[in-house]
Order: sequence, then C-alpha cells, then structure tokens
Amino acid sequence: MAAQNYGLLTGLKMSEVSTKMNILGFSQAQMEAFFSTMDEPKFRAVQVMKWIHQFGVDDFESMTNVSKKLRQKLTLSAEIVEPEVLHRADSKDGTRKWVIGVSGGNKVEMVLIPEGDRATLCVSSQVGCALDCSFCSTGKQGFNRNLTAAEIIGQLRIAIKSFGAVDPNGPRRVTNVVFMGMGEPLLNFDQVAPAIALMMDDNAYNLSKRRVTVSTAGVVPAIDRLSQITDVSLAISLHAPNDLLRNELVPVNKKYNIDALLDACNRYLENLSDKRVITMEYTMIDGVNDQPKHARELAQVLKRVPCKLNLIPFNPFPGSDYRRSPRPQIEAFQQIMAKSGTITTIRSTRGDDIDAACGQLVGQVVDRTRRSAAHAARIEAKQI
Repeated sequence: MAAQNYGLLTGLKMSEVSTKMNILGFSQAQMEAFFSTMDEPKFRAVQVMKWIHQFGVDDFESMTNVSKKLRQKLTLSAEIVEPEVLHRADSKDGTRKWVIGVSGGNKVEMVLIPEGDRATLCVSSQVGCALDCSFCSTGKQGFNRNLTAAEIIGQLRIAIKSFGAVDPNGPRRVTNVVFMGMGEPLLNFDQVAPAIALMMDDNAYNLSKRRVTVSTAGVVPAIDRLSQITDVSLAISLHAPNDLLRNELVPVNKKYNIDALLDACNRYLENLSDKRVITMEYTMIDGVNDQPKHARELAQVLKRVPCKLNLIPFNPFPGSDYRRSPRPQIEAFQQIMAKSGTITTIRSTRGDDIDAACGQLVGQVVDRTRRSAAHAARIEAKQI
C-alpha cells in the first residue's frame, strides 16, 4: 500500500518504486500526504523536511525531535537517497562541475558558478534532451528519461553538502538555482514542479521566487501551466529573431513559434504579483545569428514583451561546425540592442576548461580524448 501511495504522489510506475520510499523529493503537500498514510499528523512533515533539507541529514535516527517509534517506522518504510557523485571537477575560475549517477545507469551533470557573494547552481531535469537544439551538445545525445524530483533536489543538496557539514544558521552556500542544465524542464513538469516547491519552501531551502529560474526552449502550454502553480523567474532560450532561423536552431519553434511564445511570456508576467521581466537567452554563433540585421530585427521583436537580453558566446563542442562569434561582433550586437532600449548583458564564459560552460553538458565522465578535442575547439574559438 505504501509503495502504491508513493507511485501516486510522484507519478512513477510501480516497476520504478523500491520497497522503501525515497522522500527526498517530496514537496510539503506530498510529505503531508505520506504521513497521512501512516496515520501521523501533518506537522510531522515540517519536522522531517527541516532535517532533510536544512540540516542535510541522511538517516532518520538523527532526527532527535521525532519520536523513537516514528523513527523506527520511517526507517522501515522510507529512505533519503540523493544521486551518486561519480566525478567532480573544479575550474580555475572557481566553477565546480559534478557528473552524478542516477537510476538505470544514467549520468547527468550539474554546475555551480560562484560570483562574489552569489553562487548559482545549474541543475539538470532530464537525462539528455529531446529538443535537439543544433548548438547544444546535450541535445546531440538524444533523450533517455526524465529525472525524478528526488534526483533534481538531490543536486542542490549535493552542492550544499560539498562545502562540509550543513549549518542552517550559516551563510547560504547556494543562493540561486537555474534550470539550465541538461534537458527541457517543462517537458518534465510533474517532477520539476515539486522540486521547485521544495527550493522555495520556508521549511526546506527558502529560496525566493527571484532566485529560482526555469529556462525553457518554448513549450507554450507548459509555460501557461507553470504560471498557475508558481511565480518563479522565467528564461526563454530564444537564439533567433525570426521563425525561419529559429526553426533551424530550436526545432520546437516549428510547433510553438515566436509569436505564440511571446504571447505566453506576457501571460506569465500578467500572473505575477510583482513587476518582473523575462530573461531572453541568445547564443551568439558566428555568421549564423550575430549580424547587425539580426540585432535590428530582434530589437523589434523584443518590444512585444518586458524583458532583458542575455547574449551567450557559443561554447564549442566536438562534432559541431558552429563557431563562437568574435568578441567585437558580440559587443556590436549588444550596442544595437542597448540603443533600442533593451537591457543587454554578455554572459561570461565560465568553466569551459572543465566542459561546464553553457551548452557543453553531456552527462559523462570526460576522458582524455574528449577533453583534448574540446580543448582544441576552445582554442580555435578564442583565436577568431
């Protein structure tokens, strides 16, 4: 019966459920429902959540304000299991990347980017990706499966614990979370939603709505659905100023074109209780989408929605024919956008020496051959 309840709460098939329930990814509502199946009061959910997420506890016996009898019941029926760390690499610029193992022998990657008093964790939501954006190495490996909420929230937990014992009263080790790792988060809605809820829950990680960002390539119905359950920040992987070019770079545009996407963005903003803007992400690819004509066309397109623009230098990966736009070209593009009134920044390339930069995540322990190929591609990019 317990396993059946877990399947209902998480959406997993019975074949994917162990005899013990991994409650790491339970939102507060799911945790309360779980304790209800055990004839326990709802307040137990808050107690256990704080131990798991604020103290980083992995076993129930350490939960000293929970009765011994309940601890025994939990030990028999539940578990707290995060993904296995298979590999960790630290960049010379402070960026940290993990390759983590998830069920089925799959691997995904997560990246922590420190900057001053901020530390942004880029989490993955799927093993691979089905959208096959032409400039992204993740899409080239295809799609395997969705991550569970436990596997998503486990990434945040791993990053926090990597700095030593967890102190809920100490400085925040991860200040921001962005769903910009492997996968399209809105195609894994039922597992991403409870993970978001946990990140923002006062009894878990207590991140503000401005510090959790969901990035999507433009799954329009899911953007509307997201607006009904949360008010996290939204980023759009745009990358082109017109449908013809975007169809080539971001194939999901053939189903949900730029007009439909911008309309969805405006609807999302209308549902927010505060004044915010959408972040538009635009990868700069030499000779493809980085010309002045593209900037002028993009400036007109973006007048339709309150937004800021983030220009991302393309990060080379083995097998790709694309090249990074020269820095002067990127800066010229930025100037045209700025003159149009669009707040435009150029993203710093971080962690490319450990293949942790935007678009380089492929979910594998990098061997010397692949690292050498990637290094050669980066050198070429810096020379143009």
